[in-house]
Parts: sequence; structure tokens; C-alpha cells
Amino acid sequence: MMSSIFQGVRSGQADEVAFSGIYNRGVVLRLIPFIAPYKKTTLVAIISMLFYTFTLITIPWLIKLGIDDFISNGDIVGLAWIVTLFIITAILNGISNYVQQTSIAKVGQGVLNDLRRAMFAHLQNLSLSYFDRTEIGRIMSRVQGDVWQLQEFMSVVIMTLADILSLLGIVIALLVMDLKLGLISMSVIPVLGLVMILWQPYALKSFMRVRIAISIVNAALNENITGVRVVQSMNRENRNLTLFDEKNTEHLKANIWASQLSSGLLPPVDILTAVAIGLALYFGSGMVIADGLEIGVLVAFVMYIQRFFDPIRNLTMQYTQLQRSMASGSRIFELLDTKAELTDSSEAQELPEIKGQVEFQNVNFSYNTEKERSPADHLISDFDGSTSANNSFEVLKNVNLHIKAGETIAIVGPTGAGKTTLVSLINRFYDVPRDKGGIFVDGYDIRDVTRSSLVGQTSMVLQEPFLFSGTVRDNIKYNNTNTSDQKMIESAKAVGAHDFINELDHGYDTLLEERGSNVSLGQRQLISFARAIVADPHILILDEATANIDSYTELLIQRALGALLKDRTAIVIAHRLSTIRGADKIVVMNQGAIEEIGTHKELIRSNGLYADLNRMNYTSIEEQSSS
Repeated sequence: MMSSIFQGVRSGQADEVAFSGIYNRGVVLRLIPFIAPYKKTTLVAIISMLFYTFTLITIPWLIKLGIDDFISNGDIVGLAWIVTLFIITAILNGISNYVQQTSIAKVGQGVLNDLRRAMFAHLQNLSLSYFDRTEIGRIMSRVQGDVWQLQEFMSVVIMTLADILSLLGIVIALLVMDLKLGLISMSVIPVLGLVMILWQPYALKSFMRVRIAISIVNAALNENITGVRVVQSMNRENRNLTLFDEKNTEHLKANIWASQLSSGLLPPVDILTAVAIGLALYFGSGMVIADGLEIGVLVAFVMYIQRFFDPIRNLTMQYTQLQRSMASGSRIFELLDTKAELTDSSEAQELPEIKGQVEFQNVNFSYNTEKERSPADHLISDFDGSTSANNSFEVLKNVNLHIKAGETIAIVGPTGAGKTTLVSLINRFYDVPRDKGGIFVDGYDIRDVTRSSLVGQTSMVLQEPFLFSGTVRDNIKYNNTNTSDQKMIESAKAVGAHDFINELDHGYDTLLEERGSNVSLGQRQLISFARAIVADPHILILDEATANIDSYTELLIQRALGALLKDRTAIVIAHRLSTIRGADKIVVMNQGAIEEIGTHKELIRSNGLYADLNRMNYTSIEEQSSS
């Protein structure tokens, strides 16, 4: 069972189980800037906590005074003053507790808001390579689970401080009222300490088991919801339900075990509370008879002992919560400390308006496929003896390519030839190391210009169109919000999207659901085309952009692009070779290298790889037509 659990963790949620000490100085210091904007509210929470703790300790003392100084002497007037003071103290207790709780909530929610904002901003600026090697589930776990866990930090710290002060106050009150009886009453504390020492390791194991189990359940849920079409098409519902039940049952067992452990702590604490009260009553009653101990002191002792064990229960629970907060804080700040691998140099200049000439000079490129590893990953590899290898391989090998301004080139080749990597480098999703060649746009080394000034003059349409929640208008104007509606409509007309958009319920103001699921795949791609064209790019990159569009719509787009691409540089990756016959130049790639360059006719005459791909392409088309 444990083997399957650890396998599930490795699927993307391993760092959920990382633990930290109860105090991590680095995390606390890093939290200070996030708490600083709420320092006044934090101060209010601390002051109200002190008032609350003081009133808790004061109430039994007032009862002692009322019994010993006024009831025993028949002083009704004095007793009335004590009752009044008692009521005032109770009111202050309630008010200070309310102020404390609301202030802590304000600080916690504020820190949560600021942390999520900081993490979102940081994630937006991280290099694409980070997302290549880091599971989305792990990132979401940090942004959601860890931030939520850390927002409890302020509450736990203040409540822990309040419980510690309560314990100190109660101990001092007991010893001041009667040293001998106080020591007798606290004689059970060593036994309680032993119970805590024995209980804590089991509690930590149960917490780890619960976190691992819920990570596996969430991973399975996410995977099956995302792939629901495949699940239903393969008729895997019953089998998947069986597998999910196994994971969910393990989660159930883990939670039951954790609940049993938490509940198992209460009986020993309650028994020790009863024993302490019994000791106080037994020895205290003897002291009342023999030594003249006041009755009020004995009553106050009983009340203090009852209150003494409540903070101990709380501190036991808060210990685990603090540990979780420290672990979450470590993971959050580890993410915030992750450096973007692709950054503009300090001497980077703005790229002036370009014509669109692109040149690759002796470009070699490889991806580093080592996965990000957390402390829990090391824990798992130690557990099962596995290791994570640092694998890297050359995707592009000595690529030399010159693309003239305004030229339309097509890039073709088998799967894995390096086509998408080639165009990704133009957009600086990744940077070519200085000793591995260079890419130049209008003679400028793209590593020496700001990425924003480069990408601002290019547009890219991917094979899988991604639309954002919002209106059609919002998606077309996505990064060009100041574009006029007229230009937006012209762009939609140019790619053949205007007619179907007008047929939607609210035209351009139609709300698109998540990922644009309320329009067809082809329609989503047309909107993506319009979004690319509206930016008026000097370089247009189409990465299998017409793969999901029917032949008729593709023909319309090809005709439209013929006019739109005038005086623009276009780089088109295509598997359908029929769509790129008219390209000025066709680049044939194989295993990361350029194998052939020429026009369609030239490459057919040379009878090389392109000719083979062309024959396979037409054979595939004929087979589809006959079927």
C-alpha cells in the first residue's frame, strides 16, 4: 500500500508531504514584509489578546475575593462591587475576544491576498522552461493549499502566545494563592508531558498520511475530469471508478486514523484534569480544616485547574499547525525565489520597428528535462531507491537559415524534428546559449533586445487554440485593448470568423465559457487567427494552426492570408503539405537538423525526404477519402 501511495505522490503532489520545524527563522523573516502593511491591525490583535488573557485569569481570582472577603463576612455592599467588577470583566473578555478574532482574520486574509498576488505576478514572469519541468498540480498546490495554510500562521502565533501567557498566569496565580497546594495540583504535569511525547510522532505520521492520500485523490480527480472525453470514448468509467474508490478509501482510512489519534488525546487530558482537581480538593479540604486555608482559594484552584488544561490541548493542536505553516511557507518562498531563466540583460535595448528578416546562425539547442525536486522527492527516492536523472539532448543541431523580410517559409518534417522548437526560439520562449549560435532579427541579436519589444512585433497561432473566459471581443483584443472595433471586425473578416461570430447569441459580446467550450474547435482557431492578425505583426508564426480546421475554412484562411501576409514575414509549420505549396521556401527538418531547402517543385524533383513526406501525405488523404 505504501508503495502505491508514494507512486501517487510522485505524479505531481510530492511536495505536499514536506515538513518543517515548528519554527523556521527564514520563513518568519520573509513573512514580515507581508504582515507589515497590517501592523496596526496586528498590534490591535496582540493588545486585545493580552486583555482577553488577563480577563480569563482574573475571573477565578474575583470569585475567590467574593467568597473569602465578602460572602464569609456578610459584606453585601462589597459583594455588589465584586459582582459589578465580575460583570465588567466578563464584558471585556467577550469584547477583547471578538476584537482579537476579527483582527487576526483581517491580517490573515490580507496576507493571503498579497501572497497570492505576489505568486501570480511571479508565475507570469517565470520562463517557459520552468513550466516544462514543473507539474501544474504542484504549482496549484502551492498557490492554493500552501497559501491557505500559511494564512493561518498569524492566528496560530497569536493564539499560541495567548495560551502560553494563560498557562504562565495560571501557574503564577496558583503559586501565589498557595505554594504547597499549587505544587500538589501541578504534579500531574510530568505525566501529561509523557503523554504528549508519546502522542506527537503518531500525530505527525497521521498528518503525513492524510496529506499524501488527499494529494493522490486530487490528482486522480483532476486527471479523469480533464480526460473525460477519452474516458467515455474508451468506456473506462467503471474501471476508473474502481481505481478512484481505492484511492478514496485510503483517504478515508487516513482521516479516520487521524481523527482517532486526535480524539485519543482528549481522554488522558480529561483524566489528568480530574486527577488534578481531585488532588486539589483532597489536600485542599484538609488544609482548610487544619491550616485555615480559605474556601475561596480552594474554589479558585478548581477553576484554574480546569482552565489550565484547555491551553495545553490548544498548544498540542497548534504545534502541528505551526509545523504545517512553516512547511508551506518554505514551499511558497522557494517558488518566489525561483529565478526566471530567461531575462533581459541589463544592456538590452528596445527593438525598433522591424521589416521581418530572420537569420539562424549555427544554432544548437537542448532542453534540460530535469524535474524540479522538493525535499519530499528526496524522501521518496530514499524510500524506494529511485533517482532523478538530469537528461538533456540536442533538439536543434547546427541550424543555419536565412528568412528574408516579407518571405513566407514553411517548415516541415517528421514528428520530433525540431520544428516547434525552431519557432519557439524566435519568440524567445527559450534563449540559445551564447556559445551555441545566435538568432538575429533585422540584424539584431534577439538576446540583446527586450523580449517585450520583440514579441510586440510578432504573433503566433498554435495548433491547440486557447481562449480565455470573457467575450469574443475580449479574446480578439486580448493584448491590444485599444484596438478599434472596426479593426477588430476587419481582422475577423480576413480570417473568415466574422460570419459565425455574428450568428452567436450576442455577436462579439458573446461570453465564451472556459477554454471557449461553447464554440467549436475550428471556430476557436479562427478567433485565435483574428487575435493574431489584429496585432498587425511584422512576423507571423503559424504552428500547425490549420490542423483543426476543415478544408473549406482552411481554404478561406489561405486566401485571406495571401493578402494579409503581404510585406509580412510568415513562418508556417504544417503537416498538410498541400497547404504550403505556395510558400516562397520550404525548409525540411529531420532529427533537429535542416535536411533540405527549396520550393515545392525543387524538392519534389530532388526526390528526398520532402518527396517521401509528400507521397505519404497524399496516400493518407486518399485513404481518408476512400473510407
